[in-house]
Amino acid sequence: MLKVENLKVNYGGIEAVKGISFEVPENSIVTLIGANGAGKSTTLRSIVSLVKPASGSINFLGENITGKDTNDIVARGITLVPEGRKIFPDLTVLENLKIGAYMRKDSLEDDLNWVYDLFPRLKERHWQAGGTLSGGEQQMLAVARALMSRPKLIMMDEPSLGLAPLIVQGIFDIIREIHRQGVTILLIEQNANMALRTADIGYVMETGSITMTGSGAELLVNEKVREAYLGN
Repeated sequence: MLKVENLKVNYGGIEAVKGISFEVPENSIVTLIGANGAGKSTTLRSIVSLVKPASGSINFLGENITGKDTNDIVARGITLVPEGRKIFPDLTVLENLKIGAYMRKDSLEDDLNWVYDLFPRLKERHWQAGGTLSGGEQQMLAVARALMSRPKLIMMDEPSLGLAPLIVQGIFDIIREIHRQGVTILLIEQNANMALRTADIGYVMETGSITMTGSGAELLVNEKVREAYLGN
């Protein structure tokens, strides 16, 4: 579904992403794990053209989308749940969800019902201001908002960041359910244990390069991965 080849991204004079290549097969969950500053978020931002690549190519469903307008990329079926949620705190839950569907001209009723089924708490709080929700609820809202564009591929940047362990488990249960319902997922996650247990394929990023790849299960038992990212 997504094929990234020799992607390089610069910030000023710094090469943040150093010629990486990876693939996201259709109907899979793929994770990028690595320390802060490894280039993971920059990679996702370059896929949706929030950052322009210096070189390399990004292909989605067989078409080159490198450097295309972000709205065009969203219209093609890619959406990003950014790190830090980035919801609109003064708008209601429902208004935030409608913003996720800003490019659509058709009825939103079925999709609102879909995300409310996934996130019953959001339905209960649909008239509540986004900024008054708990951290976990705000993360649910960020994911639900992204789903309102009907993506084929949803990319999530640190969905469990700053959340209590019980809430993290709930977020990953939802990630699995979204995947079960046919959405392909590319996931960045510092909780490497949860990410690798959830993912079909994992890539390890270090200082702008991909240093290791394998199935989630393979990386979970890899000694180097365990020492560096799993704490044992």
